[in-house]
Amino acid sequence: MASPFDIDEIYPDDGDHELRLPRRQAGNSPQGVAVTLLADYTLRTRVSLPSAAIVALLGETGVTTAGARTAISRLARRGVLEGSRLGRRSSYRLSRGAAASLSAGAHWILTSTTSTVRWDGCWTVVAFSLPQELSGQRRALRAQLRWLGYAPLYDGLWISPRDLNAPARARLDQLTLGAVTVFRGRQAPLDSAIHRAPIEAWDIEAISRSYEAFLRRWTPLLPAVVSGEVDGAAAVRARTEVMDTFRRFPVLDPQLPVELLPEGWLRRPAQELFAAVYDGLAAPAERHVRAVVARFADGTQPGIRAHTTADMLAGVRLEASLAERGHGGAAD
Repeated sequence: MASPFDIDEIYPDDGDHELRLPRRQAGNSPQGVAVTLLADYTLRTRVSLPSAAIVALLGETGVTTAGARTAISRLARRGVLEGSRLGRRSSYRLSRGAAASLSAGAHWILTSTTSTVRWDGCWTVVAFSLPQELSGQRRALRAQLRWLGYAPLYDGLWISPRDLNAPARARLDQLTLGAVTVFRGRQAPLDSAIHRAPIEAWDIEAISRSYEAFLRRWTPLLPAVVSGEVDGAAAVRARTEVMDTFRRFPVLDPQLPVELLPEGWLRRPAQELFAAVYDGLAAPAERHVRAVVARFADGTQPGIRAHTTADMLAGVRLEASLAERGHGGAAD
């Protein structure tokens, strides 16, 4: 089994829409870091940032200037970023479609790790069969199933402990054109000792190790975060990394029933630690991003605002007037 942190399907991608968010890679890709940075500080306003400021911020995370400029260009071609020019100066902001997808993703990331919905003992089963020539459609369907919290029990048979709601049904209808069947019910017990339980679609031991690694990585930093010792570029780097890591857990552990999990499951401790680090670094990280952007922009940028876990839970209502005022107003 591949490492659970080598998962592509972090944000939804229907396979046909012109908007294509960057896929998850092993390690931090420049495009992924760029999207995280822009989402963390401009998601609510979609304010434009000077391209030189974006390059500088990416440089502080270890991305080369060439790599940063390539990432920005590719994200613009994918429809994730919108560019504008003022003379020879260029700026970029999140597209409306990207902002909507990222907002939905942020909400899903947090609700998937905080929900206390009681499991009814039933499983939702999605069975599909797509011909070989529709490989792109099959990849899109699998990505969407991951996004919805499903895992493959067998090839072409995916399961989830949660019910299939109306929005999820609509998404599957768009992707499968009738080549899918959905059931919901309880598992029928077998006498055989070698039958496969539905929970085995997930690698529980690997998920547990991932939670443990997350706690080992971030717990030692928490006292410094609380005391205000983490500032400047270090605050932005840590905040970007903790988001980039934590956002993968809802795919690994999509509200799996606690009744089927080992005692002492670390979902809640990981969520609480993420919130403490991410929100605790919001103010110093925002100050640093503002300072970097000010070096390349004419005037201040009121649209730079650190995203918080409260924003993730509430969902983003785009502040259109501020976004439009910011578009094209920044320069590099």
